[in-house]
Amino acid sequence: MSRIIVAGGGHGGIAAASLLAKQGHDVTVFERHAENAMGYDWTDIFAPGAFAEIEMPLPAKELYETKENMTFYGPGYHTALRQDIPEEKLEIKMERRDIYAHIIGCAKENGVKFVFETAVLGPVTLGNRVVGIKTEKGAEYADLVIDACGIDSPVKNGLPAACGVVPGVGKNNQFYVYRAFYNRASDEEVQDKYKVCLFAEGKLGIGWVATEEKYTDLLIGRFEPFDLDEANRTAEYYRSLNPSLGDKLVRGGQFVKIPVRQPLSKLVCDGYAAIGDCAYMTVPVIGSGIANSFKAARMLADTVREDKACAFSAETLWNYQRRYYKALGNSFAVLACVKEALTVLTPAELDYLIDNGVITANDMSIDADTTSLMGILQGNSPADYKKKLVGAVKDKVLLAKLLRVGKKAAGVMAVLSRMPRGYSSQNVTRWVDAYEKAITKSL
Repeated sequence: MSRIIVAGGGHGGIAAASLLAKQGHDVTVFERHAENAMGYDWTDIFAPGAFAEIEMPLPAKELYETKENMTFYGPGYHTALRQDIPEEKLEIKMERRDIYAHIIGCAKENGVKFVFETAVLGPVTLGNRVVGIKTEKGAEYADLVIDACGIDSPVKNGLPAACGVVPGVGKNNQFYVYRAFYNRASDEEVQDKYKVCLFAEGKLGIGWVATEEKYTDLLIGRFEPFDLDEANRTAEYYRSLNPSLGDKLVRGGQFVKIPVRQPLSKLVCDGYAAIGDCAYMTVPVIGSGIANSFKAARMLADTVREDKACAFSAETLWNYQRRYYKALGNSFAVLACVKEALTVLTPAELDYLIDNGVITANDMSIDADTTSLMGILQGNSPADYKKKLVGAVKDKVLLAKLLRVGKKAAGVMAVLSRMPRGYSSQNVTRWVDAYEKAITKSL
């Protein structure tokens, strides 16, 4: 069988490595962190069924718990939108480091080799084909490179332009996130244990305060970079609204970047496939991507298995892209238009949409396993849709913005429907150009 390198230890990359090693390939993961330092010092939320996608068992029950329903507020904190997701459909919450320990252990059992504490610096190419990676310890060669190096992947960003993989995240397409766990300052019962605020203090972004038994979990996410002084000042604002949020840092206190945009327009080229944050596989509205990356790993492994000659060309890998877009990417690309709508609304307009029933609690019941926009646009019934429409038309300026969003989403869907079934360089290049043009059209 073939030698496959996974560049970076992203969740999707490790999952793909595990599946491909089970198929008999020689698979090695190169990761810059030490094994015991994998993952941020925080919890993650994702659908538990994702483990079945990658043929791994659920972790031990004591390592995870069912997450709480969330309560959403607009900038003015006028109206509470409480999710009502049935318990059996709720995601699980688990320490990120425990997730890594579980999937790394399973991958090792399947024969995956890991080289930790070795930074990946870029691709090794021969013409327009990726034939390996550059690491701080020298070059490594392979028949296929799977890029799981994250949002700023040096492999993806170092590809020749002729490969057609468009680098760069783009403005308003990533969250700069500060997340910290503080002591719980009050023992009083909290009705809404998981509060999410949109445009807190009128700032473009989101924040949450999750009250746990022994601590409070604070997240501040914005579309522009900010520093620790600003994070601490914003934390004081949240304390004024949430008595449970203490001022003693217990753990975390990290800044990271999370993609919140449409999927990468071209996931493959000769000898190369992108996965995870590198390919922008998060849900654009909420930034969750572990389950999506696991599903993508399954699709990539199936595509590799079908390549009987192990050519790993753009042509033979193209089905991986088609599978991903059909299952997830098409909907996420349209959801990205909804996310973009938030960037052109004023705080007052967002409050208006929430207070007048245009955005409802049902709309906020999207989760890390969401793959459809229809519930957000239409509600549960014609009566619900009519209520949204009546609420929107009262403000003509706001209605014009929403109509522009709808027009852009329709244009994106039209382009997505024309994705080439088979691979030819000319047709795919033409489609990528059309997709990039439609998705970057200004509102």
